This record gives sequence, C-alpha cells and structure tokens, in this order.
Amino acid sequence: MTLRKTILTLVCVLGTTALHAQQELEYRYEFGGMLGTGFYMGDANYSSLYKKSQLAGGLLFRYNLNPRMALKFDLMYSGIAGNALELKNKYPNVAGQKWDFKESVIDLGCQYELHFFGYGTGSGYKGHKRFTPYIQLGLGLTYGNKTVTMNVPVGFGVKYKLKERLNIGLDWCMHFSMSDKLDGISDPYSIKSGFLKNKDSYCLTKVYVSFDLSPRYRECNND
Repeated sequence: MTLRKTILTLVCVLGTTALHAQQELEYRYEFGGMLGTGFYMGDANYSSLYKKSQLAGGLLFRYNLNPRMALKFDLMYSGIAGNALELKNKYPNVAGQKWDFKESVIDLGCQYELHFFGYGTGSGYKGHKRFTPYIQLGLGLTYGNKTVTMNVPVGFGVKYKLKERLNIGLDWCMHFSMSDKLDGISDPYSIKSGFLKNKDSYCLTKVYVSFDLSPRYRECNND
C-alpha cells in the first residue's frame, strides 16, 4: 500500500511539473524607449530616403491583445530638414520664401501591429517564436512648425525576445501627414491638394528596448 501511494505521488508531481513546463506566461503590456533617425519627404525632398536625417527618440507603450496582435502607443520627437535649392526642378520665385529649413516634429500615435508568428519565449506547447516580423497601420497627431495635423503611420518592424520580460526591436514607419506646412514651403506650384496629395511626410526608424508588465495568468483547463 505504501509503495502504491509513493508511485501515485510521484506520478502527480511529475505530471504537475510537466504541465507547468508547457505553460508560457503572456504579458498584457510593454513599456520602453526608442532611439533612431528621422527624415522628411515633401516639397524639398521628393524621393531620397534618409536624406538629411536627424536624431529621433521617444517612448512606447504596447497593449498586447494576444501573441499575434498588439496596439502600440508612442510619443516621438524627431528633427527634419531639407533644401529645395538642391532639387533639379526649380520652384517659381516667391518673395520672402525660405527654401531650406531645419525643424522638429512631435508625434503622438497609435498603431495596430500584426505579427507574422505568435510572439513569446517559445517555452510552451503553442509554438510561439522569440523572433517575429510585423506590419503596422494607425493614426497619429503631429506638431511641427507651429502646425498641428493628423498623420497616417504605415510601416513594419521586427522584434526579438531576449528574456522572458525583455524585448528588443527595429521599427520603420512612414508618417503621411495631412498638412503641407511642416517644411515651411506650402504649395509652391499652386497645385490643389487632396487628402494625402501634395502633403509633407516624415519617416522614423528606431531601435527600441521594452519590458513586459502584468502577466496574464490562465487556468490549465482553459489554456
């Protein structure tokens, strides 16, 4: 009888240990910092990526909906610069118009992120990955050159889980603003503007580090 109890106890202990080993904690939130570069595209730069790049930095907060989706909120600062005199096409002479500029933008935005793989430590039975690319789309507010406007951020990124609660990532996002005044050069050809037509944009490329907060515990029979 004693041997039977001993065997049952060992089976229960081993079974419980194996069950916990299969579980992988998920976290509701992330908080971290970002550092990188920003560049501008508009009347003083039609298509050259990273031309006159400036320092950018900020904070991020993520609400992880599940391992495949997240909402990212960020607050960013970036310099932007350009010089229309360096373009091959020349604008009409406008009295008092300044063609080169160096300004800054403050961006407050929210992006929906869709991960290519379930994101996690990979220690559970669900097959989550420590590394995943993602795409993102959202809405934001921009303040720059004494102008407040909305912007539409579109981009992609990659993230890697260094430890259970520590993440690093690379994030690239183009912000299409609804204003043509961020560079101080407003409609030099007098072309009628549309929703995003003939507007200023800026791109932010940043490396970030974030920490997971608030574990989401789950019952074994619901996992």
